[in-house]
Amino acid sequence: MMGAEPARVKIFPLAGALLFPRSQLPLHIFEERYRDMVAHALDGDRKIAMVQPQGLDDDAPLHQVGGLGEIISVEELEDGRYNIVLQGLTRFRMIREAPSPEAYRLADVDLAEYDDAAEPDPLGIAQRSAVEQEARSFGDALGLAVDWEAVGKLDDETLVNAIAQVAPFDIGAKQALLETPTLGPRADMLVQLMQFQRMAPGGPEADQTLQ
Repeated sequence: MMGAEPARVKIFPLAGALLFPRSQLPLHIFEERYRDMVAHALDGDRKIAMVQPQGLDDDAPLHQVGGLGEIISVEELEDGRYNIVLQGLTRFRMIREAPSPEAYRLADVDLAEYDDAAEPDPLGIAQRSAVEQEARSFGDALGLAVDWEAVGKLDDETLVNAIAQVAPFDIGAKQALLETPTLGPRADMLVQLMQFQRMAPGGPEADQTLQ
């Protein structure tokens, strides 16, 4: 990794929301401070950083790794709310929170922490098969209706990261997936998490934590 690439970013702390490079994240923005954040982003570089908080309080500490995204679609509703779609650009590591003149939070981050510019190497055949098979078992256990033919046509990165985004894992598990540097180990972790949660007491929707 080369030297740090510091940047000041607008922070949207949201538990369970992961933004990976080249992935998309739809968001409904209704709180006034985040409506202001979106408006300011649209007037500027259109970038917003997604970070999971470590607690439920408004000022809860933030996890150290998040994803920077660019607003690629926006619908402004009559009452001031927004529907937006973020396109993932890169992951980052927090340097420090920065003073903010606004109601939303700002942070200085290192954009060079992860090498996310290039698409990852593809998964091996066995690894890809393991992800698909466990995803099918996990989806069946959750009672989901899934177009598995369409799923099978997704590229490896889209498949792994999409499951990581939507699966009902706890914050810690989702954060571990986000922080895993490369796709292969993330796929292995994803399979392990799905197996663990599917077979744990209470079933796949229970509040389980993989230690």
